Amino acid sequence: MIELFESDIKQEGRRSSKGNQLKWETDGIWYKADYTGYEGLSEYIISHLLQKSSLPKAKYVLYDTEKIFYKAVTYNGCKSADFSGGWQIITLERLFHEMYGRSLYKEIYSITGLENRLQFLVGEVERTTGIQSFGKYICELFTLDAVFLNEDRHTHNISVLMNNAGDYRLCPIYDNGAGLMSDTTMDYPLGIDIYKAIDSVRSKTICDSFFDQLCTAEKLYGQGMTFFWSAKDVEELLEADTVYGDSIKYRVRDILLEQRRKYSYLFK
Repeated sequence: MIELFESDIKQEGRRSSKGNQLKWETDGIWYKADYTGYEGLSEYIISHLLQKSSLPKAKYVLYDTEKIFYKAVTYNGCKSADFSGGWQIITLERLFHEMYGRSLYKEIYSITGLENRLQFLVGEVERTTGIQSFGKYICELFTLDAVFLNEDRHTHNISVLMNNAGDYRLCPIYDNGAGLMSDTTMDYPLGIDIYKAIDSVRSKTICDSFFDQLCTAEKLYGQGMTFFWSAKDVEELLEADTVYGDSIKYRVRDILLEQRRKYSYLFK
């Protein structure tokens, strides 16, 4: 357990459709408290399973679960090393708004056709930042989101990094806490039939279907990544955690194995 203080509180220029978690930074480590359910467990399990994928380690942030004591309250949550390296985290929504004074999210959804929407998004980011591999990056995000059911990947929650000279680079993939149906407070309470509920989870980047987003990205930019994790890997990661209870762990295990079956073409 870590005790944190008001002086450690950090506010970011990102918005979540689920509300804003308490976040802290101290000694180069970021901490996040659960807000709607088991976001910390989702961050932990997703990032550790990415270690068993074709995605290079430099492309994602690794999280571990943590109990956080703050103002006489103990929270479940997670921690990660500061990945910014002194660069500023800029959301795509902020980037587009500062350039044009308009909402990128609204602009995307005003366009007809998923390929057109995605090509517009990728083209605007590459033209504005000079990053030339954003299509592959977005396909990696869509792959991860489809497999792990991250329902909070909108333009306020996809970022690039910018340094003081105004140079841009890709941001490591982070903030997957809304995955694995972690919202037990509002949308996916404990005890529901997860196999029925899985079909109700919606994406947000270019449409409300994870499958359609992923198919569109793969058609334009190729397959994003391959996974190598097994049921045994999931069991071992869940067993290693000491913060969350068994009922939540069983649910996460069942969701992961169902998603592995559903997207079996992505696994080797």
